[in-house]
Amino acid sequence: MMIVESLNVGLPKKEIFHGKEVQTGMCKQPVSGPVSLGFLGFEGNGVADTKSHGGPDKAVCVYSIDHYPYWEQVLGISLPAAPFGENLSISNLHEDNICIGDIFQVGTALLQVSQPRQPCKTLLARYGRDDMIKLMVKTGYTGFYFRVLKEGSVKKGDALIEKKKDSQGVTISFANRIYHHERRNLEAIEKVLAVESLSESWRYSFLELREKCL
Repeated sequence: MMIVESLNVGLPKKEIFHGKEVQTGMCKQPVSGPVSLGFLGFEGNGVADTKSHGGPDKAVCVYSIDHYPYWEQVLGISLPAAPFGENLSISNLHEDNICIGDIFQVGTALLQVSQPRQPCKTLLARYGRDDMIKLMVKTGYTGFYFRVLKEGSVKKGDALIEKKKDSQGVTISFANRIYHHERRNLEAIEKVLAVESLSESWRYSFLELREKCL
């Protein structure tokens, strides 16, 4: 069973990463009690880069705690809370088993997977690793985003209860592989585009890929 091991929120503020000042909402902190979840995200949460993060399609950022040991070994550190800026740190979750369009109940909210998480330059700054994005892309340990279908409240310890599996069966891992590694695979690109619930931004990116293949 997939469980919310940590629910994390935070508003954008100035952070110092390896001597560089960055305005970011990445450094979120765990909260224990139920937190209201609206169509644009959790109460008390925000993002600095509204072009790349946030909005209805990216209301909730999710990451698997099962990947933490890998990153601690690679980075040589103990990870902080919400190390990848995720709202939900979840156990027993893997990108191979989650499909874009899958619908889950979490607490009293109803959520739908919308796209993989796209690694950003803030992660490079936070960990002082120029290869951070390459590592995330290579491993496929990107996490993903939920959109909110029904508002509600969520708390630590809630289970992710699958309510509906998307019929197209396009996993987060599959979408990542095509976008990052098989950008000329027209058949696979069409398969991703066939997912009705694909986020607007990823649909645009895949339409661009399709155009380049034609």
